[in-house]
Amino acid sequence: MDASRPTSIEDLKFDVSALNSENNEASVFQWLSRCEQSLRILPEDDIKAVQSGLEATLISIISAGPPYPVPGRSIRQLLARSFIVLFERAQTRSLFDTLQSLSRTTNDSKSSVQSRICSLFVTGEIMAAFGSQIMSFMGEVTTSTVKLWKQSNTILQIRYHAIRALQRSIPAAGRAIHDATMKDIIKLAKAGLSDKAVVIQKASALTLLAVYQGGRGVVSTSEIETIVSACIRGLEAADHSTRGSFTELVASVLALTQTEVARAVEPSSRKPGKGDADGDDGGDSTVRTAPEAPTPTIMTLQEMLNVLGSWVVRAGTTKKMRAGLVAMYAKLFMAMGASFVESQYPQIVAHLFSDVVSHPRCTATRQDILLIRGLVGTLLRGVVGIRMLSEQGQISAIKALSDGYLRQWPALMPGREPPSSRVLVIALNEVGGLLQQLGNAPPPVQDALASPLLELLSHPSHSVRLTSAWVLKVFCFAAPLRLARSVMNVWDLLQKDLASLLVPNATSNVSQKLLGHSYGLAALVSVISRRPLYVSYDLSAKVLDTAVQLLKRAGEHDIAISGVEIDAAWTCISSLMSLGPNFVRAHLSQLLVLWRNALPKQTSKEIAPMGGRSKGEWEFLLRVRESALSAILNFLAHNSPTLVTLDVARRLSSLLSNALNFVNGFVTQYRNELRETVSAEDQKLMLRESMLRRRVFQCFTALGTPALQESTQISLLESAVALFAGADGAIGSSAQAAIVSSSGNFTSVWNATDGYAYGLTTLEAISLETGSATRDLTDLTLEKMTRLPIFGSLEHDTLSVCEGKSPDTSPRITAMAPTAVVDAAIELFALLLPRQDLPTVERFVKEVIDASKAPRLERNMGRKGAVMVNALSGILLALSSAAQNGRHARATFGASQVNQPLCAFLKDVLLTGDPNVRSLASDAFGRLAGYADATFISNQITSLVELVVANRDSNARAGCSSAFGAIYTHVGGLLTGPLLRTTVNVLMSLSTDPHPTVHYHALMALSQVISASSLSFSPLIASTLVMLIKVYSLDSHEPEGGTLQNINARGDCSVPQIMCQCIDAIIGVLGPELAEPGKTRSLTLDLVNQFFHEVDEETRVQSIRCVQHILIFESEPLLVSALIAHFRSNLSSEERPLKLASINVLYALVQKDAFTLSKLGGDKLVEDLFSMLDDPSSGEGVRGVITSWLQQTVMHGPSAWIDLCQRIMSKSTAFQPSSGATTKTGASGQDDEGEALSVGVAQDQPAVGGAGRASSISRWRTQLFALQCLHLICTTVAQSGLQEHFDLRYARTTKGTEKISLASRIPDLVRMAFSASAAYVTEIRLEGLVVIRDIIEIFSHSPDPDYPEALLLEQYQAPITSALTPAFSSDSTPEILASAIQTCASFIGSGIVKETGRMGRILKLLTSTLQQAEASTTLTIGDAQELSPNASVMLRVAVLAGWADLEVASVSKPYLKDVLNNHRRVLSTLWIASLRDYASIHADSELLQEAPSGSVDLAYTGMGREILLPYYSGSWIKIMHAVACSMMRNDPAILAAMDGQEPSLTASKTPQTEGTSLYPVILGLVFEALAQGTDASLSTSRPSSAVALKTLRSLVRPEYSGNALFEPSTFSELVGLFYRMALTETPDIQGILVDTIISIVTSRDTKTLLRNDPNSGLNDAPITQCLRLCGYIARNAINSKTLLSASSAGAWAVLIRDSLVGFMNIARKLPAAAREDARAIAALLYSVLLKDETSESDLIQPSLPALKVIIDSDNDVDTTNVDDMRCVETLCDFRGREGPVPRLKVKNNLLATVLILTSVPNSLPLSQAVLEHSCFLISEKLGDSQSEIALTAAHCARTLIAASTSGVLSLRPCIRLLVPGLISCIANAAAFLNKGEGRSELDVLQLQAIEEVLKCFQSLFQVTPEGNRARTLAIIMPVLILLLDPTNAPPAPPHTTAVTFLLGYAASSSAAFKEVAGRLDSSQRDILESSIRQAVGGINEQPVAPSVTKKQISLRSF
Repeated sequence: MDASRPTSIEDLKFDVSALNSENNEASVFQWLSRCEQSLRILPEDDIKAVQSGLEATLISIISAGPPYPVPGRSIRQLLARSFIVLFERAQTRSLFDTLQSLSRTTNDSKSSVQSRICSLFVTGEIMAAFGSQIMSFMGEVTTSTVKLWKQSNTILQIRYHAIRALQRSIPAAGRAIHDATMKDIIKLAKAGLSDKAVVIQKASALTLLAVYQGGRGVVSTSEIETIVSACIRGLEAADHSTRGSFTELVASVLALTQTEVARAVEPSSRKPGKGDADGDDGGDSTVRTAPEAPTPTIMTLQEMLNVLGSWVVRAGTTKKMRAGLVAMYAKLFMAMGASFVESQYPQIVAHLFSDVVSHPRCTATRQDILLIRGLVGTLLRGVVGIRMLSEQGQISAIKALSDGYLRQWPALMPGREPPSSRVLVIALNEVGGLLQQLGNAPPPVQDALASPLLELLSHPSHSVRLTSAWVLKVFCFAAPLRLARSVMNVWDLLQKDLASLLVPNATSNVSQKLLGHSYGLAALVSVISRRPLYVSYDLSAKVLDTAVQLLKRAGEHDIAISGVEIDAAWTCISSLMSLGPNFVRAHLSQLLVLWRNALPKQTSKEIAPMGGRSKGEWEFLLRVRESALSAILNFLAHNSPTLVTLDVARRLSSLLSNALNFVNGFVTQYRNELRETVSAEDQKLMLRESMLRRRVFQCFTALGTPALQESTQISLLESAVALFAGADGAIGSSAQAAIVSSSGNFTSVWNATDGYAYGLTTLEAISLETGSATRDLTDLTLEKMTRLPIFGSLEHDTLSVCEGKSPDTSPRITAMAPTAVVDAAIELFALLLPRQDLPTVERFVKEVIDASKAPRLERNMGRKGAVMVNALSGILLALSSAAQNGRHARATFGASQVNQPLCAFLKDVLLTGDPNVRSLASDAFGRLAGYADATFISNQITSLVELVVANRDSNARAGCSSAFGAIYTHVGGLLTGPLLRTTVNVLMSLSTDPHPTVHYHALMALSQVISASSLSFSPLIASTLVMLIKVYSLDSHEPEGGTLQNINARGDCSVPQIMCQCIDAIIGVLGPELAEPGKTRSLTLDLVNQFFHEVDEETRVQSIRCVQHILIFESEPLLVSALIAHFRSNLSSEERPLKLASINVLYALVQKDAFTLSKLGGDKLVEDLFSMLDDPSSGEGVRGVITSWLQQTVMHGPSAWIDLCQRIMSKSTAFQPSSGATTKTGASGQDDEGEALSVGVAQDQPAVGGAGRASSISRWRTQLFALQCLHLICTTVAQSGLQEHFDLRYARTTKGTEKISLASRIPDLVRMAFSASAAYVTEIRLEGLVVIRDIIEIFSHSPDPDYPEALLLEQYQAPITSALTPAFSSDSTPEILASAIQTCASFIGSGIVKETGRMGRILKLLTSTLQQAEASTTLTIGDAQELSPNASVMLRVAVLAGWADLEVASVSKPYLKDVLNNHRRVLSTLWIASLRDYASIHADSELLQEAPSGSVDLAYTGMGREILLPYYSGSWIKIMHAVACSMMRNDPAILAAMDGQEPSLTASKTPQTEGTSLYPVILGLVFEALAQGTDASLSTSRPSSAVALKTLRSLVRPEYSGNALFEPSTFSELVGLFYRMALTETPDIQGILVDTIISIVTSRDTKTLLRNDPNSGLNDAPITQCLRLCGYIARNAINSKTLLSASSAGAWAVLIRDSLVGFMNIARKLPAAAREDARAIAALLYSVLLKDETSESDLIQPSLPALKVIIDSDNDVDTTNVDDMRCVETLCDFRGREGPVPRLKVKNNLLATVLILTSVPNSLPLSQAVLEHSCFLISEKLGDSQSEIALTAAHCARTLIAASTSGVLSLRPCIRLLVPGLISCIANAAAFLNKGEGRSELDVLQLQAIEEVLKCFQSLFQVTPEGNRARTLAIIMPVLILLLDPTNAPPAPPHTTAVTFLLGYAASSSAAFKEVAGRLDSSQRDILESSIRQAVGGINEQPVAPSVTKKQISLRSF
């Protein structure tokens, strides 16, 4: 596995001298690991060269001769793998000789046991790999192994490995075994099934399996019964692996009975003589032509199933055997295949129900009923339903269960027996599970279940009624459109029952019907909170009113009728509590009164003995109180802490105390009867008392401690302890218990069969599952059933159907009331005890300890065991709960008064033989140590070490080991560090103990110690690894090693698995050190690799987790390609834990490097992962792998991912068109794909006909995920912005991108989205609409590649319209309608079709929905059914949001104005009304609700707030944006709607004093959006802030706000908010804020803006505050530039510019004096920006217009000199400095200087000193070594010269001051060119600077009068000649430029040119003449134009 370790031929040579006596095992182990890896990697020729020597070495290791160590388990496995790889890659001619050598070692009795075992093992593995090549050797293998097998005196390990070697050899070479020998093998294997050693049983079973799978065994009925009988008898004593072998053997043998037998061959082979007699044609035709006769098999299906069923119902079959039989059923079904199970599902169910569930032996006791129900339910649900049934098979299964069982009650035909209640409960549970699995009820399922579920609510059985109610709840959750109808149907039935109940001659089952219908109604009401859009809440109010009326009139009837009425009423009220605080709040006072009446305080008469009440009255009172407490419990569960205030809690506490006193008084009066219950009436009273006490404890637990008085808490603790730990706490006859104990029949409390188990708790504090993370869930469930003595069920608590938990989860299963009250007492004890003071805790801890040791318990051993478990569970849960109390917990449980007695008690318990009790005690011991100090911990670890040394009992040592692990787990490695080495040494010593219980728990504790110690364990890692290798090789630690007693006692204690956990912990300690080569890493990886190849599934799962953790730190040491291949093979494994572990590792790999996974795994791996989505247990992990993979790789190949999704979606039944869509479009309306995908979901056809078909169809959740992947593909590619994915024309120009372009797949995307939008599954339809919307939004601007004037999506208008049509069908849900409306709006607003007439049906749909929204009645959109008020509001909001999107888009898309103009009046009113309703609901007030927009149901506004607020929250910002756009357009309709008037196009725009009527509402929404926007944690705040500011920008105008804006409180709040936004918002938002502030000022006259308090002057005037805000924003933007990023620099520069410009615009409305002060402030702010050098981003150049505005303002005072000097001073400050920041600042200050100089008007004089210094600096920078600065200086010089020559008199001196610098610049450039270093030394910027200087000369020359031009040219021409060099060919760019300018001078003023040329000296004149002749002479060949063009391109680039 260590891929980073280099391999060579030397790795195949073993250095014997390296062996020493200490670590020989580790040395050989490491060499063999390295050898195996090298054999896989090295070239074959190199291996062949050393093959003989390597074989000899390997044989020597097997023989274990000195100095080699004994070949233990790890070494022999490595030897076998090395031999196999060697013969695979090298020559096989020595294979026979190798086997001969191994055979000699095997048969040599003088060889060591381990050597013989090793040779047998290696022989078996070699034969398994190469047996077909050396079949001649099979005889010798058979002879030697059978001989060892037969010898009973042979060592057990040798016998086992002999059998195993034979079993491994049979599949490959079994044909070479003679028939007689094979019969002997089969006979021995059958006998081995009953061997004393379980390992021999397992090996024998596997051998038989190999024989029968190879076709060598005779399959007959007698043989089958013999094998099955032996296997089933062995189940009771078998461990997990042996049970698996038995199960696989029985399943394989029984599956062979379904093999078809040829009818024509069988008679001829048996009776050859009859062939002549019957050989006529007629006889032949009879045999050959009988198609109607079924193909014969060895057994019929019924006979095959009865082989197992007869054992299930046989007397004496134990729980463990029954669980094993169910596992055999499961394995048999898996062997037969999914297709077989689906086709035979009715027969399988009929067998289970009639032959198993209904058998009298399975219904003898309640415990038997629940056990069989759980076993059969696990088989049907966990195996058949989840793993084997396709979606079509699930639908068919529901129909089969409904038609065959649910509809058969009541029996309508005389003589027909209806199904029993036991059968109906199991059938109902399976129907509920199938509905949850489907997730959506298609029409066939709805038709099959709607009627029978309502009918079964009136069943006489309480179990059936309650289960029917739960299934009805699941059904309506899956089919929400039926929810309202079902509620009304049950409501009507309930009303009818209430009327019948009062009829004198009413039938006896009326009360049962009433209760059943109340359960059904309660279940449906609890669904409403999960499906709020489908039911009006007035039904909830109606249910409450009816319940209250029932409670009021109950007193008018006798006890029997009254009890039923009260029970039904409180059941309905309990379900109403699940609706949450918004419903309950309005009725809380009424509920408190009802609870007070139901739970009164006891009077003195009632407290008196017997109280004068009969047993019937007592039962009634207990029932009434329990029902009322159920409502309180549900109230606390769903309304706390919102409604459970301190006052309410205290009132409820008082009522609960009353109930507790009542039940205590009842127990006091009936103590003797409860202790010795005999009659049924007394048992019923006992049950009622337990139910009431359970509810009291549960309510107190849910209420919590704050509201409980101290005395109440003490009383509750006393009551709880007396119940779960008291000797008299158990219900039942103490005399009978004593008889059972004395007779010796009692074994353990875990083996009790009465369903009560002496009062044992069922809390999950008891850890009964071993290896739950590495075991299959079904196996764990079955094993749990065999170990638990108590089973729960739904009907044990009626509150389970009233809870508001999601119906798509499993129902809450509780034990019967006598057990549930014990659980409730322990939970209450655990809650209250940690919150008491120290004396109280000490007292109750002592009471619990004393109770568990009470002498009275010795007479009742069962109760003693139950009390011990209960006490430990209570203590453990209390210690767990105490962690929430922090210091108080340490002060109490850490005190010596508490921890000393607890510690002594737990130590005693650690020594017991019950593993469950030891587990509880060790965990409690560790938690207790977590609250103590270091001294206590040290003392306890020392005492545990002494216990281990002094006590050699295996149970005691195992308990102490567990305590070590628990202490380190809960304390950590810091406090336990000093004793770490001692603890590890003890655990290492115990790990070598031969007893399996001891070494298993020692290794488990060692792994916990390593994990808890973390880095502290680093020094011990090396020695631990060596120790683990030694333990791995120990004979006693192997599954088949040690004595017979130890082998059979080993059970499920897998040593390799727990060792792998130790390695996993070591990997966590090593961490990144795994990347460093060394012995530790090598040894760790070698061990992981060894565990990776173990046979045990649990060990392999754990090793995969080790690999996953290694990948976190380092992936290079691993052979990733081999790992991926291995994990991919695991994905198709039947072992689900292996699948899940492999998925987790694949997720880690894809997170590290998805491209490597793509390269090695390919598309097939992704398809395999997609197929695993059909398995619910692995769905989430697979989704994570695929999603991460897609996100990383989709940009490089979206087309490949789309192909994959298309293949997945083509295998589905989910795309059957919905009934509404089918009705609407008809059969002919489907396209080809729709017809192809419409597979029989709506037809009454069998589920699946063939095996291939079942496997090729994906479930709808897989299709849904494929659609979600399509959405992710679209959004990810869209975010990339790569043009080739959206523009096919561009993609065609780029080689290789057209095929992978996303735009090229639009047809496939539209086709898949269309198919999905017409599916019957709501979720798929919704996702299909999402994909359609993605297509519209992403490709709306993509051009058609063939028609440039058209858009690509124009041709897809028809399919998009067709895809939207089914969304408006009769079966569409509100969510689908809302999504379709938004998709319609997206299409219209996309611009794909711009002509209104061509928008067709989409526009009609959107317009019709708007017309519906205008009406105040309930909406009826399309063909959809009448919607509930909540759904109507949601759709109305969706409609308005869609039109709002169009309004916003119309700003940039004018064609939309034609769409909107006809509806503006309606839209304006509805938009404003919607915002008003949102404000009302959001504020949860009744303000502004007098005239709602026909949307909010005022009868249940509180509930509506919770439901509707999410829909408003997602849409109101769009509506607000639309309103803002309308306001900016000055739409009169919006103005009228804001004022509550009828919209009119001629509405008055006259400002109102108080503003419009709805101005406060909109302002409040804007203010809240802006306030939330200042919270950086809200990711959605940015767009809402922008929209709110845009709205406010228009809202502040006088026609909307009047003078209300400037109310002192309002304006101050607004200003304060603006300041917060200036500190927190992004520059984009602050830019809109500046515009809003300017809008406030510009929309008002000066008088309004200056209005202020006369005493405060101008400081508090609105205009002053606005000015301060702009200045504050500008200053913050300037000062916060240190936080700039390169991407945001432009936005900040724009903000600086806009804020300063806005500042000056506001200042213009100030008085003159204040205006000049404002200008000075602005100039000062800008000067700070000019001088600052903290940022490398250029903020000045984009903001120079602001400086221009500042300077251009009216100037009353000359401050220009000051401002200008600051720029000049800054330039001086940066002189001589280098770097990007100084360079940037010099450039910007030069530009600012020139801007100031050129912007000053002529009326203001300039300082001569400033002018001279500025020109000096510019001249200086012209010669700067930085080209950028020189170019900028040249630009500045040119600007100044141009300004001075254009009439600015004050700048005339600049010519005189700048010309010397310009000449110097050209001279320096010429000197640089003449150095001879080449023309390339001048870069582009320098050339541009030279050109700019020459342009300066040109500008100067052009304004010079004609008379002075010669003088001017006399200065310019010599400078230009410096740049001339006619000797170079081709000429340099400076030369060409100079010649161009010279020719220009000659052309414009020839006389002056000639005059100056004549005055030049001879050298200059020669150069000039040569250059001009070259230019003029070559004008035709090389014109000047190219150089000019080049110059222009260069300038544009600049």
